[in-house]
Amino acid sequence: MLAALATAAFLATLWMIGVIAFQMFAESGGKILAALKGDSVLARPPVTARFAVRVSQRSRQQPAMRAQPQLRAAA
Repeated sequence: MLAALATAAFLATLWMIGVIAFQMFAESGGKILAALKGDSVLARPPVTARFAVRVSQRSRQQPAMRAQPQLRAAA
């Protein structure tokens, strides 16, 4: 009886994996085939837009501030 239950559980697991794989391929099968052909969106070089950036030479970096330890009165 244990062998029959184990077989049924195994076949149910295989069936569930098959259903999930079929749904996944139905939703994104085109993307998978495009990736296998090398036509994926991620395989293409990114399109970058050029824009001007102004850099001011007058900007100065502030010196690092040091913490000043002080004793505080107990409440």
